[in-house]
Amino acid sequence: MDYPSYGPQRKMKLVLISPKGPLYRSRGGIFKRSLRYQPLTLTTLAALVPKSLPVEISLIDESICDIPENLEADLVGMTVITGTAPRAYELAAGFRAKGISVVLGGPHVTLLPQEAALHADCVCVGYAEQSWPRLINDFLNGEMRAEYRQEEGFHLDAAELPFPERDRFDGKHFLTQAVFEATRACAHNCEFCVAPSAWGRKQFQHPVEWVVNDIRQFVARTGKRKIIFVDLNLVSDIGYAKALFTALIPLKIQWFGLSTVLIAHNHELMELMAKSGCKGLLLGLETVSDGSLKDAGKKFNGSVDYKALIGDLHRLGISIQGCFVFGLDHDTTDVFDRTVELAIDAGIDLPRFSVLTPFPGTPLYRRLEEENRILTKDWSLYDAQHVVFQPKLMSVRELELGHERAWKKVYRYGSIARRLWNAKNFKPLALTANLGYRFYAHHLHQFYTCDWPIEHAPVRSN
Repeated sequence: MDYPSYGPQRKMKLVLISPKGPLYRSRGGIFKRSLRYQPLTLTTLAALVPKSLPVEISLIDESICDIPENLEADLVGMTVITGTAPRAYELAAGFRAKGISVVLGGPHVTLLPQEAALHADCVCVGYAEQSWPRLINDFLNGEMRAEYRQEEGFHLDAAELPFPERDRFDGKHFLTQAVFEATRACAHNCEFCVAPSAWGRKQFQHPVEWVVNDIRQFVARTGKRKIIFVDLNLVSDIGYAKALFTALIPLKIQWFGLSTVLIAHNHELMELMAKSGCKGLLLGLETVSDGSLKDAGKKFNGSVDYKALIGDLHRLGISIQGCFVFGLDHDTTDVFDRTVELAIDAGIDLPRFSVLTPFPGTPLYRRLEEENRILTKDWSLYDAQHVVFQPKLMSVRELELGHERAWKKVYRYGSIARRLWNAKNFKPLALTANLGYRFYAHHLHQFYTCDWPIEHAPVRSN
């Protein structure tokens, strides 16, 4: 490929895209604004492009807007999760046919770089703090390689790390732009989790000083003090977590994030979280079955009384989004109703259910493939809502219908009232969020479009 010359008179046009998946559609989609917050990856990649280079950057989140048919670009970069891979490959083919170079990165590309390389001029594997600036510089010089990987142990100090350029998106399309990241990866090794397979179990940590300064500049610019941490497990490193939470106290913010249930064994840490402004936690409760906890590689969850933990967090003013997964090998057809009853009895503010999904590259995928239980490799169905494998103790249709029933049952008006009463959470925001998930529960399955072999075909309830 012939590369043009770039400089003050002709800047390289870089377009960064987050492709849409089957549950995110720019017109008439299942997710409304009330359930969406601004993605962080594209704004981070934009910030990592060296300011000294002649690059004009545009960002497109395809779940909120369409890609122009006459898109002008020299280089298109797309971040890809498994569910969006087919769409990314489709877009890449169209761009490349027009002479536009394409680079693919993200979790799916990191897990399956050889597959992704068939659809791109270049793949970016793993983290990008080092490799992305190098890639852009090489492209400008006509020397872009087919693959870039970040060096093992690479890190930047706080002075070198740019803050994500959040204002490159129009905030009116999202619930919030206040999305932050302190750490990446998780020390645990759950069988179904993408993180340890893609990035290992060693946690990448931004310096606490950098995280605090990022929040400070955002608050100063916007005046908004409610933020979301997207870290997979904020308390994976207890020492780092304590340092971060202590540093957050003077900021007087309210924050929401993710944690494992192991915080139940550390009341001091829970109290520090509350003192630092924590108002909501997403907890991976996963299952009500001890045998299924072992299946998932989360035996440590068995050491925790879910109801007691949720009660402790509620007393500290922390709301709970409790996440459960259906389809583990010890799950039988009674698991759906038992899980719903726990969610109601424990007063989980926002229950969330997913179908066990064997993402490629994970130990779960390898095991199920060896057992000949993978039913499809159509990656667009790998969204944690479709059944893409043969369950062990129930049929495909029983898993799909049970999953659908659990969503609808836990978000009945009466169930919402009982949960919020048990949680003593009567705030308007809690009710609004529950009504948003009620909409989700009653519209999710209209997006099931897969064609199954007749012996596995799920049925749809009205």
